[in-house]
Amino acid sequence: MSDKNSKKLWGGRFKSGSSDVTERLSQSIAFDSKLYRQDIRGSKVHAGMLNKMGILSDGEYSDIVKGLDGIEKEIESGSFDFQTSREDIHMNIEATLTERIGDAGKRLHTGRSRNDQVATDVRLYVKDESVKIGALLKDLINLLIDISEKNIDIILPGYTHMQVAQPVRFSHHMMAYAWKFSRDLRRLRSSADAADFLPLGCGALAGVNYKNDREYLRENLGFSDIIMNSMDAVSDRDFVLDFLYFSAVIGTHMSRFCEELILWSTSEFNFIRLSDSVTTGSSIMPQKKNPDVAELIRGKTGRLYGNLFTLLTILKGLPMTYNRDLQEDKEPLFDSIETVGLCLEGMIEMLSGMEIKKDVMKSAVYRNFSTATDLADYLVKKNVPFRESHEISGSIVKFCEEENRDFFTLTLEDLKRFSSVFESDITAILDPACSTERKESAGSTSQSQVLEQIDILKKRIND
Repeated sequence: MSDKNSKKLWGGRFKSGSSDVTERLSQSIAFDSKLYRQDIRGSKVHAGMLNKMGILSDGEYSDIVKGLDGIEKEIESGSFDFQTSREDIHMNIEATLTERIGDAGKRLHTGRSRNDQVATDVRLYVKDESVKIGALLKDLINLLIDISEKNIDIILPGYTHMQVAQPVRFSHHMMAYAWKFSRDLRRLRSSADAADFLPLGCGALAGVNYKNDREYLRENLGFSDIIMNSMDAVSDRDFVLDFLYFSAVIGTHMSRFCEELILWSTSEFNFIRLSDSVTTGSSIMPQKKNPDVAELIRGKTGRLYGNLFTLLTILKGLPMTYNRDLQEDKEPLFDSIETVGLCLEGMIEMLSGMEIKKDVMKSAVYRNFSTATDLADYLVKKNVPFRESHEISGSIVKFCEEENRDFFTLTLEDLKRFSSVFESDITAILDPACSTERKESAGSTSQSQVLEQIDILKKRIND
């Protein structure tokens, strides 16, 4: 047997060594070293079960735990020697442990396979990282709630088709994103719940030849339940898909928000000013203040989509059970976890330092015909059929455009040319500042409704 394969933990049946290209294709330690905490945690609990079963003596169990603790400290300090020839995090840790404590290290893998081991590690990783991302997401939602409460009186144009539509409260606009992110939080929790099932103890695919104690493993690793089919246990990556789907959707929401922040920070809109900490200058144009953080978050959404489609494509043609293709699940998962976390930090930084230009927003509302719908509804309440009211309102807008006027320069005499039902109370109807308070439906942009939705979301998020 070649020396190269004699050093591998699986090398017993091979006569010749792996080629260089096989070595380079096979190694995953360059990225799955991230799983070291979860791998060591799983190995400690597995060793505890083996000790309970009588396969490991108390002394061997103690040596394993101490050895794993030492390896964990070395990895965290950066002094651990990862070897690509040992392929992955599991074999790097196990081989090093065996070198240090002898035969007890060789007994550790009794009753498990790398197939159920890696599935367990990845599930633990998704659960752990979901807690961190969930905390950031809650911080973002609470920040949006805080911004909304502090700016409850600001009015700005609401848009459809990127054309001025109706006046809305700035707080209502911010809360729209808060609700989107609250759904993302629910999706995140759902993906963490999907990961909360234990595969360890299922072996390679068919179970193991020991009456093991999977309930002991479940309880000590903090899973809610065990996976009842050993083939499903080692092949399932649905929980990773769930997380990647969550990542793609929250990426969509962050990208849409960033698009609006970018537009609002232009000189044409000038609704907001982003702080210097999240913008950059130009190497040639000294006047520029570029919204780079918003643009980068918008751009990174493409990576989140790609990671989801990468794993969907990997899984679509795989037969049962474990196939080496599944090694490729980790890089898109790790990338999405890091990208979502970084983007959430960027969103929080941008919004925390954002200057809101109240007067500019108000001026924009008054420059446009944002209360045309209010005008039509006014006529409806005067018993004019809605379609006729719509046509009259449109004719008034057309008249204003042709005469270079706005609603606020129209006299009652001007309006009566279009309908005899107009009275002096039309002045308040045309005022955008009054428009939002006429919205009586639940979930609308009136102050009372915005305050109610803030209260509801606060309770949901912080419950």
